Amino acid sequence: MKVLVINAGSSSMKFTLFSMANNTVLAKGQFERLGTDKPNMIYKRLSDGLKFEGIVPVRNLEEALKRVCAKLVDPADGVMKDLGEIVAIGHRVLLGGEKITKPVKVDEGVKEIIREYIPLGPLHNPANLAGIEACEAAMPGIPNVAVFDTQFHMTMPPEAYLYAIPTEYYEKYGIRKYGFHGTSHRYVTLATAEFLGKKPEDVTLITCHLGNGCSMAAVKNGKVIDTTMGLTPLEGLMMGTRSGDLDPAVVIHLIELGHSTKEVDTILNKKSGLYGVGGINSGDMRDMINAAEGGNEQAELALKMFARRVVKYVGAYYVLLGGADALVFTGGVGEYSVPMRKRITSQLGALGLKLDDERNKECFGKPGVISTDDSKWKMIVMPTDEELMIATDTVNTLGLKK
Repeated sequence: MKVLVINAGSSSMKFTLFSMANNTVLAKGQFERLGTDKPNMIYKRLSDGLKFEGIVPVRNLEEALKRVCAKLVDPADGVMKDLGEIVAIGHRVLLGGEKITKPVKVDEGVKEIIREYIPLGPLHNPANLAGIEACEAAMPGIPNVAVFDTQFHMTMPPEAYLYAIPTEYYEKYGIRKYGFHGTSHRYVTLATAEFLGKKPEDVTLITCHLGNGCSMAAVKNGKVIDTTMGLTPLEGLMMGTRSGDLDPAVVIHLIELGHSTKEVDTILNKKSGLYGVGGINSGDMRDMINAAEGGNEQAELALKMFARRVVKYVGAYYVLLGGADALVFTGGVGEYSVPMRKRITSQLGALGLKLDDERNKECFGKPGVISTDDSKWKMIVMPTDEELMIATDTVNTLGLKK
């Protein structure tokens, strides 16, 4: 049984083809810089390490998907004889509001709801929808399933998801905290429970998805009671290019200074965070650490700000949860940035946590405990696998048997 997972963005498309019999990846890759004159395709076959990378002239996402399909069935480079071997396609979708709170087979009604929430997800929802429609055109008859980023966070109580503004704005317009990265937080919750030898309903965790986008979740007995991202993925932690939390009056002031709402959106989403503070024309954590180690004071300030905000939320969530079994790091930064994990964890001594430096170095992109044996609770690195979670949800939603 083969399931294709698609994660379509505004200028990119990631794809992963799974054999669900043993949850193995057959092929994966992505298109980058879609919409430019140099769209780049990366294709990897996992069985023997075959890799293709190069500029492939496509004009849009639909053409990119056709190239992917051709590669998957190519006699020399492919992994199957016919596209008909794919039984279903799973899609990462940003937001379905309160109208869709679980994975769902795509039909016209589902697509209409995705369109309805474009104003709250102007970068993601249109691209996610385009990915679905491209698959419908390229592989007619194969069912598509939408898996929403917000799903795992729908267990938050009203005191967590409501904003302290007039309730009419929630009732009329759905303005509330939705939370994102839910597929990742759910995967690492399940994986960490298994790692600890417990059932998901028996674990209480603080999960930290740290990458270019960053979010945290407070998970009590396997269910989210709070998360850092809000109405959009802009709220919460400092990120690669996003500001995270700030005084709402900053937005008002920027507009009064003459910036349009579109310009303010660009400033806060694409020109802030590490990129905006670090002064090195990059929002990449690796670049920022290298610059700081080279004596760049602005880069050092950006790293201090990033770590401080994570630490602040760890403290808040620990109290909300009434204690926790583990603090879990995932995402590109969480899994691979040994220096940033040290910056964060070195400030958590008041909660009874101690970092084991050697364990921290050893856990480079692989699961493991990085706290000392005498820590009050554990700190764990747990690589995420959102694609496998989406593929699994797709199979379960359609009632398919492996």
